[in-house]
Amino acid sequence: MFKILTDYQGREVRLTDERLAHILLHPEMANMERELAITLRNPEAIRKSRTDENACLNYRYYVGTQVGDKWLCVVVKYIEADAFVVTAYLTDKQKKGEQIWP
Repeated sequence: MFKILTDYQGREVRLTDERLAHILLHPEMANMERELAITLRNPEAIRKSRTDENACLNYRYYVGTQVGDKWLCVVVKYIEADAFVVTAYLTDKQKKGEQIWP
């Protein structure tokens, strides 16, 4: 099973139960499911992955997570007529790479 999220351009992005379970397995990501959708819909920055030309890193800054003030990064892979969440994590800074939005 999966959920359909929407990215900043209105495109549908699949979030499978397996990927969500993997993401939420990390203690610092507990209770962050809602923020995954918010970050995809309203990112503060999007960078192109340096290791996968079809993947984009969507960033949004959150104050007061379980591990302090952090960027939430939601990695989405876009192929042909499909888009899906690969992973998501909290980080201190955005990865290097070409910023594609804004």
